[in-house]
Amino acid sequence: MKESIKMIVVLTLICGMFSVTLASLKEATEERIEEQVLTYVQGPAISTVLSGYDNSPVKDRKKFTIPGTENEIAVFPAIQNGKLHGLAIETFAKGYGGNVGVMVGFNIGDGNLSGIGITTMKETPGVGSKVAGHGFTSQFKEHSYAVDLSANGGNIDGIAGATISSTATVEAVKQAVKIFKKIKPQIKAAWQLES
Repeated sequence: MKESIKMIVVLTLICGMFSVTLASLKEATEERIEEQVLTYVQGPAISTVLSGYDNSPVKDRKKFTIPGTENEIAVFPAIQNGKLHGLAIETFAKGYGGNVGVMVGFNIGDGNLSGIGITTMKETPGVGSKVAGHGFTSQFKEHSYAVDLSANGGNIDGIAGATISSTATVEAVKQAVKIFKKIKPQIKAAWQLES
């Protein structure tokens, strides 16, 4: 009986020590992991959807609280000569193999999308993964905010055999547009835009 209690106490102490160690390790590496994601995942997508800027959208990013929720979203600004002319927002939608991450670029002046870039996905190679290809993503360049697949009455052609992946990408873009419209007053205040 004494041996059982002794083993339970020792195992509890060992588990407690490992829990503290893991929590400390997570806290110590959290900032580095975020930096790596920004540099190697979001950074390339941002440079795909934004152009003509002389700032660092990653370094100049700001977080905004989405009205009506407690969720925050990072906004990556494209600034040229001190004036905001575009921004990018990353959103996600459920695809076939998991969430599809889409970086959506917005032109401030003309009210169109500047383009999209796929940041993350686990779609089927050779089929669903084709949504990251230039043929599909280029359809969003200079497109109005009203996006939908042609199967649903829109003018975005989905990828044959990858309906779920195509739908997820379009849904992520729609979500980004909704968020952009909700946080536009905050963006105007943050970067002193005229109405």
